[in-house]
Amino acid sequence: MFTQGLVLDLLNRDEIKWHIALVDIEPIVLNGVKNLVQKMIDFKRCDGYKLTAHTDRKEALPDADYVVITIGVGGRRAWEQDVFIPRKYGVYQPVGDTAMPGGISRAMRMVPAVLDIVNDVEKICLKAKVFNYSNPMAAICRALKKASGFPVTGLCIGVPGTQWYIADKMSFDRDKFTTKWAGFNHLTFVYDFRYNGMDARPIIDEKLKAMHKLEFHSSEVDKFFEEPTDDNELGEPFAWDFYRRYGAFPAPGDRHVTEFFTEYFPNGRYYSGKRLGIDAYSFEKVIRFGDEIHNKVMAAGNSPEPLTEDYFQHVHGEHEQAVEMIYAIEKDIRMVYSANVPNCGAIHNLPYNAVLEIPVLSSYNGFSPIVADDFPDFLASIINKHLAIIEVVVEAALTGSRQLFEEAILMGGYIFDRDAVSKMTKELINAQKDYLPRL
Repeated sequence: MFTQGLVLDLLNRDEIKWHIALVDIEPIVLNGVKNLVQKMIDFKRCDGYKLTAHTDRKEALPDADYVVITIGVGGRRAWEQDVFIPRKYGVYQPVGDTAMPGGISRAMRMVPAVLDIVNDVEKICLKAKVFNYSNPMAAICRALKKASGFPVTGLCIGVPGTQWYIADKMSFDRDKFTTKWAGFNHLTFVYDFRYNGMDARPIIDEKLKAMHKLEFHSSEVDKFFEEPTDDNELGEPFAWDFYRRYGAFPAPGDRHVTEFFTEYFPNGRYYSGKRLGIDAYSFEKVIRFGDEIHNKVMAAGNSPEPLTEDYFQHVHGEHEQAVEMIYAIEKDIRMVYSANVPNCGAIHNLPYNAVLEIPVLSSYNGFSPIVADDFPDFLASIINKHLAIIEVVVEAALTGSRQLFEEAILMGGYIFDRDAVSKMTKELINAQKDYLPRL
């Protein structure tokens, strides 16, 4: 889905003729995706594009201008174990790719792999700009900063998607609605709201007062697979309740954010009698959805039939804004985006060396963080708590330390029995041993 959307965006803005170099370690998958992309180029009649496919990234990197990392070490089968094994110990995760034992387990195999890619970039195409979409974003980008220092920008659609969601719920014109935000990927607080340049909080509060419910109906608490609607169903009950209490909306909403506030959801108990990862933001449903997308892409790529026009409708997803951001760099267009970059003092009450998801300004040099000295201390205290865990996760992944792997899980308070954590960690390592060269 990412490749389809990203290539479509490139083809729709073809004033620059790109060499698209696809990389995958699985030849069968690589060939299917290459066939699909070639069909897209042919259908759009985009002459001047060059397409190559490689199982060895070192063949693709020479002279690269941009490197986009979207890997998932072990794929969905490994991801399943990140969630299913902790469930046996009473830990329920709706996502398991960023926080909690699943996100920590994922970091152990993702950090070394992405670091290897960036080390090759540094040797082969030093001037390339690198975008990382792989999770856990904060841990990966912090590890790269700590171990390599090579500049890598982390991208995610979570903050823009949250802005669009709030605008739609409030019946705002998206182009006239602006916000401020700070945090790290999948736990970012949107804390300033403007509409037509004016404080939008009174409008939001008034509409929220009419829509907010102490109890949410089961049909309102999980909208992950549904298109946004303009009806009066609010959804995102925890995020909106947090806004009501503290004036900030945690992005990108309940599916991810609940993993950082597990004290509110003991044993995974969510609203309306649902359980996180089971019947609220079903993890199994997400996995099936991913498998279906993969199968459809392979079928479309390998089919002898040409693509049809409906294949080229805009695809929503993680890739959104990537091509726009690339063109902003290429054309030196000054725009504000959300990106994951080293703090370097931009947010004064968060660590200098932390990788934060904050507003950045585009230019021909890439992205520069925008300084904001008004991030509330209370929100900073929540972020700082989890940044401390990320530091331990990063060190565990870089050194291959089982002890730090366990300590990171204990720090999060997801489970307090040290013996149980040790047993769970051992199970996770055994299940992922083919992808853990440092353990």
